[in-house]
Order: sequence, then C-alpha cells, then structure tokens
Amino acid sequence: MSHSPQTGGIVAARLDSAELAAHFDDLYPAFDDHEARVAADRCYFCHDAPCVTACPTAIDIPLFIRQIQAGLPEAAARTILAQNILGGMCARVCPTETLCEGACVREVAEGAPVEIGRLQRHATDGLLLANEHPFERAPATGKRIAVVGAGPAGLACAHRLAMLGHTVVLHDARPKAGGLNEYGIAAYKAANGIAQAEVDWLLRIGGITVQTGSALGGAITLDALKADHDAVFLGIGLAGVNALRIPGEDLPGVRDAVDFIAELRQTADLSTLPIGRHVVVIGGGMTAVDAAVQSRLLGAERVSLVYRRDRGAMAASDYEISHAATEGVTVLTNAMPVAITGTGTVEAVEFAYTREGATGLERTGETFILPADQVFKAIGQTLAGAPEGLTIDGGKIAVDAAGRTSLAGVWAGGDCATGGEDLTVTAVAQGRDAAEDIHAHLTGAAG
Repeated sequence: MSHSPQTGGIVAARLDSAELAAHFDDLYPAFDDHEARVAADRCYFCHDAPCVTACPTAIDIPLFIRQIQAGLPEAAARTILAQNILGGMCARVCPTETLCEGACVREVAEGAPVEIGRLQRHATDGLLLANEHPFERAPATGKRIAVVGAGPAGLACAHRLAMLGHTVVLHDARPKAGGLNEYGIAAYKAANGIAQAEVDWLLRIGGITVQTGSALGGAITLDALKADHDAVFLGIGLAGVNALRIPGEDLPGVRDAVDFIAELRQTADLSTLPIGRHVVVIGGGMTAVDAAVQSRLLGAERVSLVYRRDRGAMAASDYEISHAATEGVTVLTNAMPVAITGTGTVEAVEFAYTREGATGLERTGETFILPADQVFKAIGQTLAGAPEGLTIDGGKIAVDAAGRTSLAGVWAGGDCATGGEDLTVTAVAQGRDAAEDIHAHLTGAAG
C-alpha cells in the first residue's frame, strides 16, 4: 500500500490513484460469449423453475438462459427487460444468492448454482452498452402522469407508462436520476458509470421528461400534481436516517453511512475522499456492509462492523457479510453502542454486549471500547416528508397489491411503500405493476 505522509485521523489519499482504481473496478468481470454459453449449459431448464418463483420480477430465467445457450443474447435481453427494465443493474446488485440462485436446483443438489446474475448481466449489457432500446411506445393516449422519485421504482413505473403511450413527468430531488442505484450502491458493484448509462438507455423509450432538483414538499406538492396530472406515482424512497440517540453522536467524525456512500459515488477522484485509519460502522444491513467494505478499499487500516443482535438477524446476506470479511472487515455481533467519546473529534466507541432475554434484547452488563477516528451510522432509514392524507403503516406508505394508496389517483412503490423488501428488484416490480394498474385505471380496464 502507498500511504500518504499523513499518519492519523481522517485524511485523503491513503492510497494512490492506481490502487483505488483497482479496488473500485468491477467486483466480477463480465462473461465473454464462450464463458456465457458454458455457464448456460449448466442450466436444467426446469419446467416449474423455482428460480422464476424466487425472482420478484418473475423473469423467465430458463428461457433467457436457453437463448444465451443458443447464441441469441439479444433475445435473452428482451426476455429479461420485458419483466425488469433495470435488469442490468439488478444483475449486479441483486442478492441472487438468496433469490434466484438460492432456489436453483443445482444449488440445492450441488451447492453450486447456475450463475444467473452474471448471465443476466451478459445479456443485458449487450443492448445497454450498445445503447439499443428494444421497446417502442404505443400510440399516445393523451394522459399525463407524474412520477415522483427517479429511483428503481419510479424509473420502472415511468418506462412502463411511457411504453403504454402515456406522457410522464419524472421528478427527483437530487441532481441526477437513478436513486439508490446511483447514490446508494457500493461503487464496485456499479463501476464505470453503469447506473447512469442504464438511466439514459431507459429514457430512450421517449415520452418521459425528467425534472431534477424537484422535491416533493418543496418545488412541487402532491395537491398540485394531482390537479395537473391524470395520476401520480410516488417512489420517494426513505430519505430519513435513524439516530443512535447516544452521547457523542454529534462529534466530528461521525456521519450517516448513506451520505458517505453517496459522496463516494459522486466523487470523480477517490484519492480526494478522506477516510479514517480506524473506522467503526454501526449496523447490520447492506448499507452498513457497503460502507465498511468501501472504507477498507479506500485505505482504512482497521474497519469494524458492529451489530446489536446475532449474525442470523442481520439484514445483509451471508454472502455479503462473508465478502466483507474477506476484504478485512471485522464483524462483531451482539453489541450495541452506548457512547461515542472524544475531545473535539471522535476517538472511540463504547459498546455493551447484548443477548436475547425474556423481554427481548438486553445488555449482559459487560462493555468494551473500540478506538475510532471515524464512525458511520447505518441503522436504518425512515420515510421523510410523506404528504398529508396518505395512510402510513409501519413507517411506510400503505398500498394494496396494485400499489394504490389511500388517496384516489395516487399510487406508490419501492422502499417508501409497504410490501417491499428494500431491494432494487422488488422496487422495480412494484413500479412496473403500479404502472399497469394506472394504465388500466386510465383506460377504463380496471376492476
């Protein structure tokens, strides 16, 4: 490792640009045509394929793999994209080990599933990187729909509506469209600008106007959108971040992991991004894992990921946790933070050991201290600024199976809505299905 001459604290350029470029390149290289066909040969093409059932977007996985096997990757891409228009990013970020690949017959029998995710990437990248759009708009319906939130749910909804002939105005509070895929996913999972390339490709369907810097409750209101449009879809995500509510949380050097990841994703030169020598990440989900791994890749010498319950309760998959460990992250469980200490800046985090008791999680009475010059909080996100009149259930917008909210003419999907699993692929499914229901409602075909 090439370190900067600085020796402590949160500093930039712990590693040189060449090392950073290598660390943040694609985690898995793409298949070439021969490798893809060899991988496709392992598929049994099950008639009642459990992998399809396990896919939230219900892609016909045996069909697209057979198309790859037959040397027809473009046909395979169309099979995928007809169900999941963000199939390129989903191929990179889906927890396939717990979804399609986890259900694969070869995984059950041999512990080595068909590499469905990499095969999906192989197919979709062909169209994506060539910037060829396989779908066309239906004749214009004259209907105008507002979609708020240009993340996976909003993009999927907007694309399907546009394809069905509607005019869509897509609003997003951030400077770029893409949502979680652009701002919230580890950089090594979405290398080489693939998230924005996919957005640009998706918009080639036509009929979608993107308005960035347009936040609900700011420049736009739900009442105004309802008045000016035939329907509204909300895919606003979870913008609020839970607090630790412990002493020292406001010390310099303590920040939200989601902000760190977003900053990393938008930084053109990673050597300018400061990182601590001793980093502590508090949480047990994918955001926590991504923050921890990327801290190591930026040059942090010691990174500890600490979760208050046992490993089985962690929201991150076993695969992702194991990957973090291979990158040098120390994973500690059954420990909750009780104080962050330091003089002027963070210097340590005190934890209490925990166990499951008769009334839930309880402290054992033992504590320990981890030195830290940087702390990332990743203990969950919350709905922020939900418009009045919407029914909220469990901190999310209540929706029915079709995505309809409690307000007539308003649908919702993705992380902000009930029924999801906080996954990109689930958000895509909810956005797509809401678009179909909006179309049925506007054309008089709804039940």
